[in-house]
Amino acid sequence: MTDARQIPVDPASAERLAGQNLTYRLVDTESDADADAFLRADARGFLDGEPEADVVAADREGIKDRRNIGVFEAEAPVGTWPVATINSWVTPLTVPGAEIDMWAISSVTVSGTHRRRGIARALLEGELRAAASAGVPIAGLTASEATIYGRYGFAPAVPVAKLTVDTRRAGWNSPTPAGRLEYVDKDALKTTLAAVHDVERTQRAGQIAGWERRWGRMTGVEPGNSSAAKVRGVRYVDENGDVRGVLVYTLEDIPAVFRSEMRIALLSAVTPDALTALWGFALQHDLVDTVTADLRPIDDPLPWLVRDPRGVEVCVHDHGWLRILDVAAVLEARTYRAPLDLALRVDDGLGFAAGTWRLTIADGRAVVRPSDTAAPDAVLDVATLSALYLGGVSAAQLRSAGRLQASAEVAGLIDDAFRAVQAPVLGIWY
Repeated sequence: MTDARQIPVDPASAERLAGQNLTYRLVDTESDADADAFLRADARGFLDGEPEADVVAADREGIKDRRNIGVFEAEAPVGTWPVATINSWVTPLTVPGAEIDMWAISSVTVSGTHRRRGIARALLEGELRAAASAGVPIAGLTASEATIYGRYGFAPAVPVAKLTVDTRRAGWNSPTPAGRLEYVDKDALKTTLAAVHDVERTQRAGQIAGWERRWGRMTGVEPGNSSAAKVRGVRYVDENGDVRGVLVYTLEDIPAVFRSEMRIALLSAVTPDALTALWGFALQHDLVDTVTADLRPIDDPLPWLVRDPRGVEVCVHDHGWLRILDVAAVLEARTYRAPLDLALRVDDGLGFAAGTWRLTIADGRAVVRPSDTAAPDAVLDVATLSALYLGGVSAAQLRSAGRLQASAEVAGLIDDAFRAVQAPVLGIWY
């Protein structure tokens, strides 16, 4: 797998920013001063409080595996806070039937003192050029603001659901699986969560690999979780003694009623029995009136596990954003559910994916070749193709929105071929 840290900064972005007396450079994570300045600027950019020293020290170790870039005032000494930040790494992305390398982008911030100067454009376009130069065929991110990234060819490709359950109304209406539930202490919870997620992420498109700092903070054994003292964990062990699922949660008081809300940080399960057992634990927990869980797949079976599905509120929202860089590589990497033969014209203002392509799918596999046809069957921009890629967004819906120029029949054929067996999901932020 490509090591993003070995890819130099993009010269076009460096030149563009130099014209504003700004320096665009890699952050030296071996320098405590340089790394600390990057992390504190990142926290400021996301409107977080000033991080404590132990949090900075832990995060400093965490970013050593990433390609960290800061934008600085020209000739600023090492240890000066950057006016903008971004980092990236290459991670496996699960797609239907396979995994592909993805250029993951995070920590995108621009100081409030340096807005409207094209810095975000330089950062994002610089990452895309770096990824393409390294031969990574797709980029991805999770977005705190949904209006920024479409201009760079990204699109929400992995919708997820936030579930809010009124446990007294919903009730429970499912059999108890044969395995058992066990509480897990925090140190074991971190390793259990990492192990279960690493299996689960290969089972459904949209997931990426986790990392140690993610699990450590989530489970409260590393600095940075303000609710660390409240974190609890339960695992499901099947009848053969194998751990098949894990639930990380906190309990919060509901004022004046002596009842609680369970907030699920992550539910990771690799079998239907594990998923049922963990949901059953949550919804039947004593003194819990409300259960909330975000970043769940939109086809989560929970409404079918309860007595009254009206007790389960489902709010679907965007989460995983993708941006295709190499059309042939990504389309040929995944599997498909139906045959297809059509010409696609892809528009891409940055040029990476632009062109007309003949897409031929047979026996679940695709062959993609350049085409010189003047009459393609479908015309779309790279963001729309990126939205369609994992099978979690409907071509017919995009056609109705004017994002896909094709007949209704062609849109239906695309849906038949691209639709995943299970809805894609991304269970973490990055």
